[in-house]
Amino acid sequence: MKIKNKIIIILGPTASGKTDLGIFLAKKYGGEIVSADSRLVYKGLDIGTAKPLKDNPNNKEYIVSGIPHYLIDCCSPKNPFNVAVFKNKAIWRLREIIKRKKLPFLVGGTGLYLDAISKNLSFPGIIADQSLRDALEMKDMSDLIKEYQSLDPLGAKNIDINNKRRLIRAIEVCRLTGKPFWESRKTEEPIFDCLKIGIPTEKEILLERIKQRVDKMISSGLQREAFKLIKRHGLIPPLQTIGYQEWANYINKNLSEKDISEIKEAITNNTFKFAKRQMTWFKRDKDIHWTDNKNQITKLINNFINK
Repeated sequence: MKIKNKIIIILGPTASGKTDLGIFLAKKYGGEIVSADSRLVYKGLDIGTAKPLKDNPNNKEYIVSGIPHYLIDCCSPKNPFNVAVFKNKAIWRLREIIKRKKLPFLVGGTGLYLDAISKNLSFPGIIADQSLRDALEMKDMSDLIKEYQSLDPLGAKNIDINNKRRLIRAIEVCRLTGKPFWESRKTEEPIFDCLKIGIPTEKEILLERIKQRVDKMISSGLQREAFKLIKRHGLIPPLQTIGYQEWANYINKNLSEKDISEIKEAITNNTFKFAKRQMTWFKRDKDIHWTDNKNQITKLINNFINK
């Protein structure tokens, strides 16, 4: 049996501390990080995605706290980026890290992206039905959510219901195949030997962290960033996501303190709901070791890389 290369996966819901833990471990083990976040790939979506800051903004490479990061700031928001694109790019990056005799860390909270690597998922090569897609585009989000829930009840519990593009694609696949969207993904022989470490977070603590994060986003200029992006690109799919979509109805309005407060509350609530959906996704995976104890994590990694 062929020996597989080892990678470490650090996962958890938004605001759980994945980035900091990933950097700590990469420094300890001489590793490099591949991001598994569906929004960090987009250039310009910085504050609203809590994108980690580069050590040197003028450096082409994405170095954070001395650790190389990949698949961050690698795509224009106008260009399509999906799980199939991610999988190809991530596998190439992970293999390049291994060639350099470094330990690869895959860090993120996008469950489907993580599964694409750890379970070697393949995805349906279904050609888009433009007439169907156009018809779905005309529907509002509540109608799309109801339709997807009727077509794929299990998948509807785990999808990002704030992402219209993903909802439409999921409905499209269901209609064209006659099967739930999740059944169209096939698991193949894994490419890598993966150790999965999840960061457990109590709901009350997570909500407080999210509130603090949103406060920081607002004070750091999220309003300016959101308005700039929406005016430049329109409400394209990457901007139909948490942190940006909440500003869309205020684009040509002088905002009052009440408006800002309502937007802040909406972002906080949407983020918390999203974090709970992330946990629902992760809890299905029995291979995840749930701990935030660094000594325990170190022991897990040492045992894994030395076995």
